[in-house]
Amino acid sequence: MLFRKEHKKLVRDGEEWMKKTADSYTITAGLITTMVFAAAITVPGGNNGDTGHPIYAKSPSFLIFAIADAISLFTSTTSLLLFLSILTARYAEQDFLYTLPSRLIMGLATLFLSTTSMMIAFGASLYLLFGQGKDWILIPIAVLSCLPITCFVTLQFPLLVELISCTYGRGLFGKQSDRPFY
Repeated sequence: MLFRKEHKKLVRDGEEWMKKTADSYTITAGLITTMVFAAAITVPGGNNGDTGHPIYAKSPSFLIFAIADAISLFTSTTSLLLFLSILTARYAEQDFLYTLPSRLIMGLATLFLSTTSMMIAFGASLYLLFGQGKDWILIPIAVLSCLPITCFVTLQFPLLVELISCTYGRGLFGKQSDRPFY
C-alpha cells in the first residue's frame, strides 16, 4: 500500500511517456502499412491489359519487390497492433516491469524490420522502372535506401538497448531476471 501511494506520480509519468511513445510509433506503423499496401495493389510497371498479371512478373527484381513488400506489410501491421495494445493497456504497476516494455521492444523490432523491407521494396521497384540494363544504378539506390534505415537505427537503438537491458538484463538491484520473454 505504501509503495503504491509513494509511486503514484511515477506510474502516472510512466503511463504518459508510454502512451506518447506508442502513439508516435502507431502513426509511423500506420503510415508504413498504408504505403506498402498501396504498393502491393499498384505494382511497379502496371499490369498486362490482356492477362491482368504484372508486366514485370518474371523479373527477379519484381520477386524481391513482392517479398519485401509483403514482409513490410506483415511486420508493420504487427507493429501497429503491438503499439495499439500498449495504448489500451491497463497500466498497473506490475505491467511496467515486463508486459509494457516487452510490447514496446517487439513493436520497435517489427517496426525496424518493416522500415528495412519497405526500403528494399522501394529500391527494387526503382530498379524495375529505371534500371533495366543499367546495373550502375544499383549503387545509388542501395546507398540512398540505407539512409533512412541508418537514421532509424541511430536514433532508436539506444532506447531499444536500454529497454532490453532493463527488462531482461540485470535489474535495478543487480538481480537477474528469471523470465526470458513475456
